Amino acid sequence: PYGNWGSRKYLMASLDQSLKRMKIDYVDLFYSHRYDPETPLEETLQALVDIVRQGKALYVGISNWPLEPLKFGYDYLKAHDVPLLIYQGRLNMLDRKPQETGITDFCAEKGIGFIAFSPLAQGLLTDRYLNGIPKDSRIAHGGHLKKESLTESSLRRIKALNGIAERRGQSLAEMALAWILKDDLVTSVIVGASSTAQLGKNLKALHSPAFTAEEL
Repeated sequence: PYGNWGSRKYLMASLDQSLKRMKIDYVDLFYSHRYDPETPLEETLQALVDIVRQGKALYVGISNWPLEPLKFGYDYLKAHDVPLLIYQGRLNMLDRKPQETGITDFCAEKGIGFIAFSPLAQGLLTDRYLNGIPKDSRIAHGGHLKKESLTESSLRRIKALNGIAERRGQSLAEMALAWILKDDLVTSVIVGASSTAQLGKNLKALHSPAFTAEEL
């Protein structure tokens, strides 16, 4: 009912609803989560400016915007004294688009934090699919991760990466997380865990040995 996700009406209404549900007056960080080509960038960005000036968010971030809109957004927000705190993008060993398109370099140059999501490629970068598709897996259930994602080519890549992880004394998931966090271009990484044991395994990535040039 509020129009495109980049429109002022949509952004303001979604935040107001969230604040009401959470019974709080403001959030620390508010994202514009998707680039909206149907809405003028100035409208989206001015909404973010107004959200900060109204005290509904301390900081703003953007997610999944292409490089040129990101550059425009950075300049617009800076000109209105609202710093762009962080950029959220999909980054993992199988999908390096933020690196390949210059987004991580731009964020580093401008002091914008970068937070990676889908670091394990929705489970592909784990031992989950090394020997086929389990009946209780995401692919088997027909969710966002499709069967077409696990091609013979991608499976060969995953098995090769698993071999490197084993030689490093790690699980594939640990190595995949460590790879994302290996340099200062990435501020943090969003991980999903279905149990405290799984979370504990993920946290081992923080104590990962450094990557050799050959491994990279």
